[in-house]
Amino acid sequence: MTTIDRDFIAGLTLTEKASLVIGHDFWFTAQVSHVRPMMMTDGPSGLRKQSAGADALGINDSVKAVAFPTSALTACSFDESLLHQLGEQLGIAARAEDLGVLLGPGVNIKRSPLAGRNFEYFSEDPLVAGKLATAYVNGVQSQGVGVSVKHFAANNRENERFTSSSNIDERTLREIYLSQFERIVKEAHPATIMCSYNKLNGVQVSNNQRLLTDILRNEWGFDGLVMSDWGAVVDHVAAIKAGLDLEMPGKGQASIDEIVTAVKEGRLQESRLDIAVERVLKMVEKWQPATDQVQDYDKEAQHRFARQVADESIVLLKNDQQELPLHPNQETVAMIGELAAQPRYQGGGSSHVNAVRVVTPLDAKPTNVTYVQGYSLADDDSDAALFDQAIAAATASDRVIIFAGYPEEMESEGFDKTAMCLPENQNQLIMAVANVNPHVTVVLQNGSAVEMPWVNDVQAVVETYLAGEAVGEATWDILTGKVNPSGKLAETFPIKVSDNPTALSFNQDQTNENYHEGLFVGYRYYDKKHLPVLFPFGHGLSYTDFTYDHLEIKAGPDTVTVSFNVTNTGHVAGKETAQLYIGNQTSPVEMPLKELRDFAKVALEPGQAQTVTMVLPRRSFAWYNSTTGTWEADNGEYLVMVGSSSRDIRLQKSFNLTIGTDQLAKITGETYVHEIWQTGNQRIEEALQQSGLDQKLAALLGHGSDAIFANIPLRSLGMAGITNDQIQRFIRLVND
Repeated sequence: MTTIDRDFIAGLTLTEKASLVIGHDFWFTAQVSHVRPMMMTDGPSGLRKQSAGADALGINDSVKAVAFPTSALTACSFDESLLHQLGEQLGIAARAEDLGVLLGPGVNIKRSPLAGRNFEYFSEDPLVAGKLATAYVNGVQSQGVGVSVKHFAANNRENERFTSSSNIDERTLREIYLSQFERIVKEAHPATIMCSYNKLNGVQVSNNQRLLTDILRNEWGFDGLVMSDWGAVVDHVAAIKAGLDLEMPGKGQASIDEIVTAVKEGRLQESRLDIAVERVLKMVEKWQPATDQVQDYDKEAQHRFARQVADESIVLLKNDQQELPLHPNQETVAMIGELAAQPRYQGGGSSHVNAVRVVTPLDAKPTNVTYVQGYSLADDDSDAALFDQAIAAATASDRVIIFAGYPEEMESEGFDKTAMCLPENQNQLIMAVANVNPHVTVVLQNGSAVEMPWVNDVQAVVETYLAGEAVGEATWDILTGKVNPSGKLAETFPIKVSDNPTALSFNQDQTNENYHEGLFVGYRYYDKKHLPVLFPFGHGLSYTDFTYDHLEIKAGPDTVTVSFNVTNTGHVAGKETAQLYIGNQTSPVEMPLKELRDFAKVALEPGQAQTVTMVLPRRSFAWYNSTTGTWEADNGEYLVMVGSSSRDIRLQKSFNLTIGTDQLAKITGETYVHEIWQTGNQRIEEALQQSGLDQKLAALLGHGSDAIFANIPLRSLGMAGITNDQIQRFIRLVND
């Protein structure tokens, strides 16, 4: 079929239409008339095309494919160009494997470090998730392969994910949990959106018309297809009415029968079914591969690129006394930990890839580095023999590298963690080794933030997250200085799990997940609380140093332009991610101290400086007003902050925004005196003078009672001898 038209759809039987809105053979769309079925597959970090059998959770083998680093690590690159290239490589692989749609990326917010699927998501910050995912989607789709952005929306825990309700106030929903999806829809135009399993404020997402139609389509202009996550549909008829187009994987003949029966009984208008059918057919027409022949592609080149992605993303968390880089040709090095030989390099569940060529840290180690196992991944308890061997190796060596992290059975899709601690045998080993050798580096393999009770006892910490099949090569690239680390954390590492804002509510109610913390997710909470953290959002060290200077702010008619200089003051080339935060000092609603509004990664030679320019639209200064249903940017004072992390601000300057709106556009009897007194607003000052209210207020506020009278609404000033007529005259004057 070359074109989709109403005549073609009208010519389909009711059974054929019903068949088109459900999946077939687990991974395919239906074959109807001369429309070929189209295959889709999991693949946020590598293809998981099933070679045989129906499998949602990675139980069966899939085709060989390169396992790229997971999103938890790639987000630390803060590099949109790199994510676009990653998308291109995934698109090349998917097209070669005769696939039409790649299921990914996952862009849900990392609300709690205990969420089991955090490894598959980008960040606690929607700007980072939105910008990097937009680049990824554009990269994949540039190769003629569609994507399915997931999981829409507010799927932030795994336990009871099919039935629990994510209960979120409207402002938080818009600013934190939907804004990354909005950016992707508007800037990348993804082929499909995948709805999540959970309920949102009590309504199952798969039949949530407000989410799937009112917001996604009518507000954001999405014109692609909405599919369900596998098994997410509770009521297929209600789902179609709400805006779901394709039930995956479908229930076979039972799904067809329920749709046919609903139309015949008048519970589903056939015209509404036709809309879903048309969207399915358009998706297949646009993204169906031209042939059904699997082709070869350069997997070795993709392996090299996987190494590059990890190189650009690994985060150097700590490096006291320049412990790193190592010089293994000049000193003895002991490598300890079973994860060096059996690395955790990818996530569990639906993102599991049958890797082409895994290179372990043990495989990639320099020749004169010695290895001992140290602990068993299969057991939390220390093994005395392994423990003693590790201590002996550490004692006999100049420097020690300990590989630590979570076994896969502790961290996967399908369930949430109960703690942020590493296995106890690993913690005990690290502390014991640090007692016998002052030069210890810990290399972490994990999907999310971890507690580090030993952090003050070791010299260096390297965060590799789940680094893909080139984990060994990339890890040693960083350890030896072949690559200067440039990754920055895309999530905060709290000192302990109880410090997290969700500690009192996460997974506490089987039926409801209540987002009591509201806007204050991640660094927004820790900063507002002035709470110490282990490592802050945006943190990452380098083997060189960078300075910032010359901050300038220029307001235009529609945008605000911020520029500053970054200079490499060290002795080696490096890359720095400069982060721009905005602090809203003017809006009369609760606000974080600062919010990330842009970032840029710059590569600099020693001594080189570069001017970084960032252009911020009105939306960068806006908050979502749930009363009016609009994004509101209020004129007034804002603080511009530029730094190397959320807690390492190098430059800051206040300025007055003038491209927004007057937050006192309408004054009523509910307006407080402090909102109109000495504001500098010409309209208000003139109305005060003409009504004579200025003299009355001056008398009230000049005798040590300023705080009391300033905190009184206009309608209550009668108790101070001000007449209602005078108050109403002022209100009319200022509003007219």
